[in-house]
Amino acid sequence: MERIDLLRLDVTRRLDPDRQVQLGQFMTPAPVAWLMASMLENRGRTLSLLDAGAGMGSLSAAWVARVCAMKQRPKGIRVTAYEMDVRLAGELGLTFEACRSHAAQAGVHFEGDIRNEDFIEAGVAALTGGLFPTDREEFDCAILNPPYRRINTDSRIRRLLETVGAETTNLYAAFLSLSLRLLKPQGELVTITPRSFCNGPYFRSFRTRFLDEMVLRRLHSFEARDQAFAEDEVLQENVIVHAVKRPTEQGMVVVSSTTAPEDECPTWRELDFGQIVKANDPDRFIHIPTDDLSDAIEDRMSHFSASLSDLGIDVSTGRVVDFRVPDLLCADPGAETVPLIFPGHFADGFVEWPRMGGKKPNALLLTKESEGLLVPRGFYVLVKRFSSKEEPRRIVAAVYDPARLPTLDVAFENHLNYFHAHGRPLEENVAKGLAAFLNSSLVDCHFRDWSGHTQVNASDLRRLPYPTTGELRAIGARIGEEFPDQDEIDRRFEEDLLSMASLKKSPDPIRGKKRVKEALAALKDLGLPREQQNERSALALLALLDLKPKTPWSAAESPLRGITEMMEFFAEQYGRRYAPNTRETVRRYTVHQFVQAGIAVPNPDKPSRPTNSPDTVYQIELAALSLLRTYGGSEWTRGLREHLTSIETLTSRYAKERAMQRIPIALPDGTEITLSPGGQNVLVKQILDDFCSRFTPAATPIYVGDTEDKWAYFDEQALKSLGVAVDSHGKMPDVVVHFKAKGWLVLIEAVTSHGPMSPKRHAELKELFKGAKAGLVFVTAFLTRRDLVKYLHDIAWETEVWVAETPTHMIHFNGERFLGPF
Repeated sequence: MERIDLLRLDVTRRLDPDRQVQLGQFMTPAPVAWLMASMLENRGRTLSLLDAGAGMGSLSAAWVARVCAMKQRPKGIRVTAYEMDVRLAGELGLTFEACRSHAAQAGVHFEGDIRNEDFIEAGVAALTGGLFPTDREEFDCAILNPPYRRINTDSRIRRLLETVGAETTNLYAAFLSLSLRLLKPQGELVTITPRSFCNGPYFRSFRTRFLDEMVLRRLHSFEARDQAFAEDEVLQENVIVHAVKRPTEQGMVVVSSTTAPEDECPTWRELDFGQIVKANDPDRFIHIPTDDLSDAIEDRMSHFSASLSDLGIDVSTGRVVDFRVPDLLCADPGAETVPLIFPGHFADGFVEWPRMGGKKPNALLLTKESEGLLVPRGFYVLVKRFSSKEEPRRIVAAVYDPARLPTLDVAFENHLNYFHAHGRPLEENVAKGLAAFLNSSLVDCHFRDWSGHTQVNASDLRRLPYPTTGELRAIGARIGEEFPDQDEIDRRFEEDLLSMASLKKSPDPIRGKKRVKEALAALKDLGLPREQQNERSALALLALLDLKPKTPWSAAESPLRGITEMMEFFAEQYGRRYAPNTRETVRRYTVHQFVQAGIAVPNPDKPSRPTNSPDTVYQIELAALSLLRTYGGSEWTRGLREHLTSIETLTSRYAKERAMQRIPIALPDGTEITLSPGGQNVLVKQILDDFCSRFTPAATPIYVGDTEDKWAYFDEQALKSLGVAVDSHGKMPDVVVHFKAKGWLVLIEAVTSHGPMSPKRHAELKELFKGAKAGLVFVTAFLTRRDLVKYLHDIAWETEVWVAETPTHMIHFNGERFLGPF
């Protein structure tokens, strides 16, 4: 998998970006491929796999690796891979050769069939070409990362899909529709796709067919949108789906989530299918509730029973599409204009107009052409169709108050949805109450749980349940000229609308989410490293303090708790259930650091107990407890300063430990230097000890950098004698050696956290050393091949790569000769 992932990155960097987008060629990283392959469970003497849109074959390779690792392996496996790009099909052959070799070592016969053709055409032909199902090839498993691209209504692909009843709006749904039909009964499918198919009208027919033909087994989501395909900078909510072709009725479904594919601490829930797809939902929306707080949110939302139709309200998209009427747009308002409202005019719950000096126009020219784009004067509620990443809410609403603007009519731009009373304005208090409801944390959390979109469409807003007209009016009557802040909005809804509701016994979802955010902020203030500034660490802190969602910080306690008890607290109070086999991850990567930071104490009841004992317990340190009881109050800042003065933060303690563990290096001339521990300096030592001794024997070191002290060693005179003069601002490589026997000046970058010899860096060093009398050789050094994989696509041509774990080998990037100046 490591070797194939290296090839994947190399191929990806050589793809034409426009063609990559056109064909949806975003190939599967190894951690994602391995996670997907691990879900397939089929057993048998022989197994067949379909990989549609195979790319480099990462998914096929992961499946082969998994099958070969099983205790009861099949005798033979066959992979049928479709890839229409000729170049990728050639690279796919290399992957299959690796699969064949690996399978042979495991005693498994491997057959690979690469089909260099369009899977849509081939799949439709397979489904329509025979009189009986036995006429076509069927598969035990299918594993897919299908291309993501809209299908034009009048395209040939659309017409082909219609012939087999698989019409859909996106290519990825088409791939899935054909793949599931090519499975044998009880065949398995696992795929990674955008989450957008889970809801919305465009995918309704696809969802219906999928859920009618397949039994859901697992849904896995990623908490961060930018992680699954991070190397391609794809910003998309993705979901991995595992399903089986209808052996039984729908049953239990595992719902899991991680921050990133390689995260070793997934949340884990087993839910009845009815909690995933509601029985009374004609649209068959697929809900992915990753924690118990999602259930609590739905419980609260169920107490709002009114629809927009019940309220006599509708929602529409703004009528003005700016690029279609450029001649009607005016930067500044004038006598013959009306206000034109954009999302940028939102300010603290109301519309603030005009906004001078902005990028968007403020007005629309009043002409016969623009009359149909206007709405009459009155109160409206506006909602942004797209929210920026800086905004804490997905749904962002504002009241359009006519008293704040001077004209009779107004125009709303197309990036807005607006609520109206069937074309007429809303009642003032209803409008204010509706905006407050839409801006509540409860509605935002509900929307995020159900929607896989990064935008808010009018159809999404029509599906929401709403308070009654009387309830909206009562909430709106309490809103004056200024909108209440977020905490006040949430408090009013909790007290005024939900206090009398018979809520199920469950964690308070809104207070729970806010409390976790507070704990995260406290950890950051306490100096915990970035690796511990995450939700898992926040929950561990709350468990050690016995802080429930409604418990004030001032009432924090100091119970004795083991890791299992902490994880039970996560689940009972904050709805986060982690897989049972993740206890060690919580101990090693959260609680261990709490102990080092002086926040927690191990085994205070029995100090002699070994820390690896199953009976080990932890307790919040008393001084930290006193400090944390002041969080959110006026004493926190002063107390924090005193606490950090009296006890070292973990970050500073690590720094002192590094100072005590400096790395000694003996240079060839007998000079001894030391480098700060950790980071790239471990690699720098290996460069000097292993690389230089093998590839530049008897070379003279001229410069050695240090992560803490840039100029750990510098022979300035030797460099000047070679025609190069640098000042303290020169961005030197990590190691520079003069290989006199060859007349080379070797410039080496040690890569652990910073980038390799990229084209930009290559050009910088050529400029910095442009006067050199010796030939320049550019080298990037890595500790492991895995590190090389991460940066492969950044490495410049005509440079060398050396990997410390295989020190006798070198890689040259497309040069005329090995290890030489160019």
